[in-house]
Amino acid sequence: MSRTIHLDVVTPERLLISEAVDEVIAPGSEGEFGVLPGHCRFLTTLRIGELRYRQGDQWKRLSVSWGFAEVDPLRITVLAEIAERAEDIDMARAEAAVKKAEQQIAAASKREEMEAARAQLEKALLRLKVGKKR
Repeated sequence: MSRTIHLDVVTPERLLISEAVDEVIAPGSEGEFGVLPGHCRFLTTLRIGELRYRQGDQWKRLSVSWGFAEVDPLRITVLAEIAERAEDIDMARAEAAVKKAEQQIAAASKREEMEAARAQLEKALLRLKVGKKR
């Protein structure tokens, strides 16, 4: 059995990560899940959340917003609508996005507007959380 599993994180714009890793923890729509080399096959949807992966004793982090993850014993492929590495997050921009989303929530008059603003706030808060852990 392999001692590592290959992780690919792909967005509509680009291949973000393609590396051999020791462990992956991802935000599944039904809750967080962990993947180690040799894991059984499965397919799941993703929610907004933090994806972490370990290489040796170093953990790396990404913010991920929606998508799918396909797992097999040798590989995990994450197809994310939006994904950003912790070191690439612009903290000032993330803070501005939080303020803007909070203003949109306060000004929302329709349920759809409120839900869209809450999703924007959740993504912005996640980016802040992940960015602070770099």
